[in-house]
Amino acid sequence: MSRKKRNNQLSKADLRIVGFDFIEFLEESERRSITDRTLLKDIYNKEFRDRDGVRDPNFSSVLFALRNCRKARITRSGHVYFNTSVRTFHLLPLKEKTVERPPAQNKHNRKVSCSVVALFLPRSVFIADKGGVRVSSELQIEDGMIQLFVKKAEIHELKLFVENTGQAPVYFTYYSALHWIQYFILEDSRRVTRNNPLRLEPSEKYEVTLRFKAEQIGVYSATLAFEFKENTQPATHPFHIVRFIQAEYRSELAALLGPVEPFRPKRLETYEPAWCNIEEGNKPESSAQNLLEFVVSLDDYIRPSYISDLAEVLKGNRSSPKHQKQKSLLESDLSFHNYMDRFDLLLYLEEDQMCLDIKRYDKNDVSMVKDHKEKGLLVLELPGVSENRPSVLRGDHLLLTKSEEVKRSTVTKYKGYVHRVELDQVKLHFSRRLLDDFIDNMKFRVEFTLNRLPLRLQHRAVHMAVQHELRDVLFPVVKQYGLFQLFDRKLDNNHEQKTAVCHIVAGTSKPAPYLVFGPPGTGKTVTIVEAIKQVKLKNIPGAFILACAPSNSAADQLCEKLITSEHVDAGKIYRVYASSRNPKDIPKIVIVKNSNVKGDTIIFPCKEDLMSYKILVSTLVTAGRLVGGGFPVGHFSHIFVDEAGHAVEPETIISVAGLLNAKTGQLVLAGDPKQLGPILRSPFAIKYGLGLSLLERLMTQNELYQKGTTKYDSRYVTKLLQNYRSHPSILKIPNELFYDGELVPCADEIISRQYCMWEHLPKSGFPVIFHGVIGKDERESNSPSFFNTSEIDIMIDYLKKLLLTQAKKGIAKIAPKEIGIIAPYRKQVEKIRKAIKMHTELKSCLGIEEMKVGSVEEFQGQERKVIIVSTVRSDKKHIILDETFSIGFLKNEKRFNVAVTRAKSLLIMVGNPIILQTDANWGRFINYCIENGGYTGYDISNLEETEAVVERLLALNIHEETIGKAWL
Repeated sequence: MSRKKRNNQLSKADLRIVGFDFIEFLEESERRSITDRTLLKDIYNKEFRDRDGVRDPNFSSVLFALRNCRKARITRSGHVYFNTSVRTFHLLPLKEKTVERPPAQNKHNRKVSCSVVALFLPRSVFIADKGGVRVSSELQIEDGMIQLFVKKAEIHELKLFVENTGQAPVYFTYYSALHWIQYFILEDSRRVTRNNPLRLEPSEKYEVTLRFKAEQIGVYSATLAFEFKENTQPATHPFHIVRFIQAEYRSELAALLGPVEPFRPKRLETYEPAWCNIEEGNKPESSAQNLLEFVVSLDDYIRPSYISDLAEVLKGNRSSPKHQKQKSLLESDLSFHNYMDRFDLLLYLEEDQMCLDIKRYDKNDVSMVKDHKEKGLLVLELPGVSENRPSVLRGDHLLLTKSEEVKRSTVTKYKGYVHRVELDQVKLHFSRRLLDDFIDNMKFRVEFTLNRLPLRLQHRAVHMAVQHELRDVLFPVVKQYGLFQLFDRKLDNNHEQKTAVCHIVAGTSKPAPYLVFGPPGTGKTVTIVEAIKQVKLKNIPGAFILACAPSNSAADQLCEKLITSEHVDAGKIYRVYASSRNPKDIPKIVIVKNSNVKGDTIIFPCKEDLMSYKILVSTLVTAGRLVGGGFPVGHFSHIFVDEAGHAVEPETIISVAGLLNAKTGQLVLAGDPKQLGPILRSPFAIKYGLGLSLLERLMTQNELYQKGTTKYDSRYVTKLLQNYRSHPSILKIPNELFYDGELVPCADEIISRQYCMWEHLPKSGFPVIFHGVIGKDERESNSPSFFNTSEIDIMIDYLKKLLLTQAKKGIAKIAPKEIGIIAPYRKQVEKIRKAIKMHTELKSCLGIEEMKVGSVEEFQGQERKVIIVSTVRSDKKHIILDETFSIGFLKNEKRFNVAVTRAKSLLIMVGNPIILQTDANWGRFINYCIENGGYTGYDISNLEETEAVVERLLALNIHEETIGKAWL
């Protein structure tokens, strides 16, 4: 490590290494027993600090670093006690040439460790053969790495060869692992040590044997350092060669799930022609019964040309005084005064990033065929489109260029309109010019385009919010006049759901929105449905209700609960769908009742017909169609938004601006700000607040919705407290972390305790499992998404135990649809589905196709008896990537919260405990499982030491930087 750096430039790892050197120095000079801080400081400054001619950092900084990694304890009396296990943390010399846990009295244990870990060399230098010595293996070595794959829990041997390829003798003086690892054993016939060096003559080869055995599925790594000298003189400087060992114990299934080909980041060549002609295709026909005329115009809200430059300025790639006004606007607090301008700018930044991101889906040399069912349509295969990768809807358009014309200065781009989306196929209609020339399997470059309609509706909504003076709705303040009281004061102490319903019906919060804070499993949607029924049944004069949600699935669920509930005439409810919705995806119970689905067509009745229904249900975006159709302001007395935490504020306002009377109307927002919020692409839109839903903004920034000493003001917000979903052991950690420990377990015990006696629980009665596995993050082809086959191995084993041995030993039967599998990355989801289809027994289970495997986002608002979660991450270097793009579980407490609160009866978490414990929430969860006997798998009894080694190896693997003096 270079000690030329100033203290404030040294990393924590640098300071720790100096500290370990000092502890070693004390031991070698037989002064390890000294604990007086003043005396230790004196030794450090006078004898150690300048011993090699380069000044080390000050004593206090080094001591602080050792204390932080729990290698030093400082008492109030000024005494310093160093951790006696320091040596087991670093390179250990071999005793009897077998790597086992070394005795405490071993000295010189860090000689090679410091040299290797504190290299001031790129990785290529310290793994290179040098000094006329080559370290090889019977297996292939790539970039210093030797990979060993095993399929059985047996001892496997690996031969390593140390060969003198030079012209003069060389001495093999030492070798060891940088850390004691119980799964590896090293040995050699001559028992080489520094006291017993081996002289290698030119061309002589010497064998070192590594033995590996692991009982648990996973990936096990070791770093081996070999030390050599030109002669045995004490003053001769040694040189080192490093080899990385990675042994993976996996099943045959996991081997089949490995990368189909090496990962290569997608690099799509782009060509900008000097001139481009656009050939228009034919849009899908609109319904002849589209009677809802547009009365309120919708502007284009074209993105200003300066937005891309502003994004570069915000990235720090350039500076520009002309963008100071926009920067100041972004950095200012949101107010009604800047409401329109600020959200316009944030939406433009989000659109700019969306346009860049959608280009990642562009493809070269893609073929199409004619649709044999419908003349005039061409079929384009688009794997992933069924999962909205990318999102393609009826009415959207794509741009296609003939492959042979792509590089020309003048090209024709054919605009194809989407008529149908069927699984992974898109059916498009193009101009007659292309159709006349087309033959099956012609090659094209495909460019995807952005559907701007939702963005345009959001722009209009924030403009109309200002136009219609929604200040009291968006920025409510305490009313100065008398407070409303409940109609029946006896309800004051009633259940939280009743309290919320009473306040909504009484309108105690008006003109401010009423919030229903619904933690997982507390019946949030049921509460909203009850409130809607009460508003209708109370026959409030002029009561008309608009019920919305951000997604079609949430709106459908809301509509289903209303239609199937008692006391509501289904004929008074009408579900309004967007014209882009596929009727095949709509629940039949909604279609057979009142909706604008007629056969395979989406229609829009006239305004007067729609206004006759007491309750309209739609998505937030589709509510913009009602605004455009000229619904009068104030027609809806109540507007309910379920899952309001999922939507950006401008999206929520689509259903409000131009529809709600700010003085007399009641807006009700239901959701949980502690769960997943809106999905955004632009890091700047996120940074400056677009990712904050209206629900969360009010709860975190408006005093009306702040929690008092013990509770919320029930005139404005009700927090639901009774959890009807989960076993108390499953609920405990998220309850304490996110809900102030206020949630009360009220789940049906017959269901919630169903797996308390399951024979595969690490501890009977505790239906929570954390299965530790050290896997490997992998990618394949040009997909940037990650997968981890070791974790899939573990999950498949649990699935077998659940489905193939069910209904035994008192455990009830479980259908596959009652099990949910959650993973944070699309590729892991894909591999898990593939593994189930490949597994001989699982694929034949009745109803296995109904078992949902999906992302956290797909499970929000859902529940299952059993939830199995794969966390995937096993490499620290990708955590920053997760945090930057808001993916994965680490550094994302909302995603963690959703994952751990879906299960009713049994929660199984599979992941790398070393990596996950770097996150406070995951660390709490893992420790909870350990304390209650729910932990199994990888032994983490030595976790602190292992974690530090991971940190050190990552410093070598990722940065390839130099952190010490060069040596050869």
